[in-house]
Amino acid sequence: MGALPRERKPYQQLAYPKYNQTKKKLPEILRKELNLQENLIAQNPLLGMPKKGELRGIYVHKFNLLGQEYLLAYRPDHKAKAIIFLAIGGHENFYRDLAHYLKKQEN
Repeated sequence: MGALPRERKPYQQLAYPKYNQTKKKLPEILRKELNLQENLIAQNPLLGMPKKGELRGIYVHKFNLLGQEYLLAYRPDHKAKAIIFLAIGGHENFYRDLAHYLKKQEN
């Protein structure tokens, strides 16, 4: 009989301050769903879709709640076994605002 597959240890979850501020302001039902989505990503860091261009290295995971689509941006750090959550929001201007915010963080 073969050995059972080893369960992978989830990645550590980190977040930018703006992400935490936004999350605090969300309704409780959305915060609970967001916690579930974060845990899914920590178990499988490649769950989201990789972005290209100026957002290279960033993944975006989409999920729906109460008929609304939400986008969750994160950056996996495979060496450190960590996920850095960057932004949460609806689709309108999400990528533009994310790119602008990340440029400000670099300066």
